[in-house]
Amino acid sequence: MSYLSYQFSVDPPEPGSEILMAVIADHGFESFDFNDEGFTAYIKEENATGLDLNDLAFDDFTFSCEIKKIPLTNWNAEWEKNFEPVTVDDLLFIRAPFHETNKKFKHEIVIMPKMSFGTGHHQTTRLVCKAMFETNFKDKRVLDMGCGTGILAILAQFLGAKDILAIDIDEWSVENSIENCATNNCEDIIVKKGDIDLLENENAFDIIIANINKNILKAQLPVYSKKLNAGGKLFLSGFFTTDIDELKVIAEKLDFKFISSKNENEWAMMLLERS
Repeated sequence: MSYLSYQFSVDPPEPGSEILMAVIADHGFESFDFNDEGFTAYIKEENATGLDLNDLAFDDFTFSCEIKKIPLTNWNAEWEKNFEPVTVDDLLFIRAPFHETNKKFKHEIVIMPKMSFGTGHHQTTRLVCKAMFETNFKDKRVLDMGCGTGILAILAQFLGAKDILAIDIDEWSVENSIENCATNNCEDIIVKKGDIDLLENENAFDIIIANINKNILKAQLPVYSKKLNAGGKLFLSGFFTTDIDELKVIAEKLDFKFISSKNENEWAMMLLERS
């Protein structure tokens, strides 16, 4: 499986980049990286259908796009050249194996991302990590839905969770999460390949973490409601601040109570509680 990078040059970059990214976000892109000229969007090659850039035109800015294929064989080398450690306040230090450890932080997670996204560089991952430090995970049963590299599942164990299930539909993400869990000595995490259907025979969870995208979250919220214990916490992320109200309305109809939200630039996360 290969990824495509859509390298957008936007003139002017602000606010054009945020507007353009919001327009294409629902077309299966998994990650976005801003730069001085615009941004780069990443998508699995098999999912790169249904978006015709020729149909997009805006009054306030113009854009151009260069599409490149990212071979699997080159991905690790690219990460090793570009991957920088990520910090979450003074609480969490996320690094690759080729970085030096840093004892100034309370927790450290070692990640080799390979083909899966979720290294902590994306705003949504950091937002969820921050919110997790404000929540009691001790002895909780936790689901990390769409686990990517496994960062959030690993942090859940570091924070005291004892029964953790991590699920991702992508085989590379599953393999990577298993490797990263082993690297971080996280024996309490079970990683499975699949989708929301895997939850049918699972017992209820105390905490569910889903950092995916708005459309998938909307589709899966009814299942989260059924599989979360009363009083349980639901972390949602992978959407924009402009999506919060829409998701709140859907969640409240499913007996979720809004607790709080956080945002970084245009990205957001929500914490909900099952009534």
